Amino acid sequence: MAVRKLNPVTPGQRHKIKSTFEHITVDKPEKSLLAPHKRSGGRNNSGKMTLRYMGGGHKRRYRVVDFKRNKDGVPATVKTIEYDPNRSARIALVVYADGEKSYIIAPSGLKIGQTVVSGKNVSPEIGNTLFLSDIPLGTVIHNIEMKPGRGAAISRSAGSYAQLTSREGKYATIKLPSGEIRMILVTCRATIGSVSNPDHTLEESGKAGRSRWLGRRPRVRGVVMNPVDHPMGGGEGRASGGHPRSRKGLPAKGYRTRSKKKASNRYIIEKRKK
Repeated sequence: MAVRKLNPVTPGQRHKIKSTFEHITVDKPEKSLLAPHKRSGGRNNSGKMTLRYMGGGHKRRYRVVDFKRNKDGVPATVKTIEYDPNRSARIALVVYADGEKSYIIAPSGLKIGQTVVSGKNVSPEIGNTLFLSDIPLGTVIHNIEMKPGRGAAISRSAGSYAQLTSREGKYATIKLPSGEIRMILVTCRATIGSVSNPDHTLEESGKAGRSRWLGRRPRVRGVVMNPVDHPMGGGEGRASGGHPRSRKGLPAKGYRTRSKKKASNRYIIEKRKK
């Protein structure tokens, strides 16, 4: 997946860097795997705004992605690589041997016509889903379950991946994209390879209007608000705002908010980097 910089023909294109979409094979999604995607615009059930800076955006339909990959032993052929407006990664349409169609997160290097399969006694090749107990140590993985059968929760965004470092008893040790090292049950599943579209971080919108297409309204800095609206507001002239805080008064920029009593703390061997 490559990106290209546009010639500055207009002010909005001067800083724009966009994906080339060279790996996308079709421009129409599979109709049977589409679902409505209702958006709140930041309002609750009585119409009151409860989240700021949300609203508008291009109308989307949700692509039903299979994060469980629990159709064991049935090979599936990759038919298309598609763009998904709801996520940064690309998705792949696979057709199983029994005729069922499904969307999966496309890993880097997945090719049209390639066969992917999940379950026990499966070779650890790109796109295959295995139990952590069957994956060779040191393998790069993504789409990792946190609880058996619940579906992938870790390492699903563009270009992300984790690494299986060791196994001991009923737990496997995994180094996550954040740098955190934690234990996960070996009965959980993961997919081999890293997620597609690794150049997503290089893209630049180039103009404010593109944020509006994505449903993001203009965000106001706390420093320019009044004291009644934000802890960093007020002051004569251009005041610096003092200590960086959130609107609710919590310190920003490095303040840890994770509870020390959280039950899952015992599974974390090494915390993520500051």
